[in-house]
Amino acid sequence: MARLDVRPLMAEGKDPFSDIMEVVQGLRPGEEFELVAPLEPSPLYNALAARGFEHETEALGGGDYRVRFYRSTVGG
Repeated sequence: MARLDVRPLMAEGKDPFSDIMEVVQGLRPGEEFELVAPLEPSPLYNALAARGFEHETEALGGGDYRVRFYRSTVGG
């Protein structure tokens, strides 16, 4: 599973979208992606859904979230 913690980037005021997409593009078939962020990344849900991903979100407390993205299995 690929993992990316964007909290340090966001603490520096940087937008992590390009870093996230770089990880997503490098995923092997069937590989999942775990993201840790200092806020719920709601806009990312639609962006990755358009690329065939579903997600499970877990609130970690203190405003942090862990989101597991995995490819949809359409048609069985």
